[in-house]
Amino acid sequence: MDDRRRELLDELYADGSAYDARQSDRLLRRRNFEPDAAELLTLAVRMAGARDIVEIGTSNGYSTIWLADAAADTGGTVVSVDTASTDEAGENLRRAGLAARVHLIQGDGGRHLAELPDGSVDLLFLDAERTAYTSWWPHPVRVLRPGGVLAVDNVLVPSPDELTGFLALVTEDDRVTGSTVSVGKGLHLAWRRTGG
Repeated sequence: MDDRRRELLDELYADGSAYDARQSDRLLRRRNFEPDAAELLTLAVRMAGARDIVEIGTSNGYSTIWLADAAADTGGTVVSVDTASTDEAGENLRRAGLAARVHLIQGDGGRHLAELPDGSVDLLFLDAERTAYTSWWPHPVRVLRPGGVLAVDNVLVPSPDELTGFLALVTEDDRVTGSTVSVGKGLHLAWRRTGG
């Protein structure tokens, strides 16, 4: 990642942290991805050679910039879906010089996943309202190509119990194998098996 993008990400992370500290309504917070977790996720993008990347939960585009920067190395693109306006994210992606790599959609993440074809996603990143994920099942695994990656943020903090049901579905599904990594607020990474 070049220095200009890194400086922008540092600025957005600091601004998001300050904004969240002043915001009493959790649903209105930016809840940006932690930088160390972003480093790990973008390494997974590069290692998997992910070209078709889907992010559910755009916020101000902080994590989207990380994903798009990695997608530039794989020749890929990112589709990022959020129920809220994506205008701020669009402006931040333009500032990062990555707008052409990202398609922003304002809409329901679960509905978007339900409409995707089987095996059409190389990497799916879930960073939205955690309590909704279980209702999206089986789409988070169904849409992954063999060898694809499912990444789920905020697994350990702030409320791990909100993901218990969803992670149980993932763990019990023999199409994937994965683990939670104690990085950031907890990042669960699962790999879609290539055989069977």
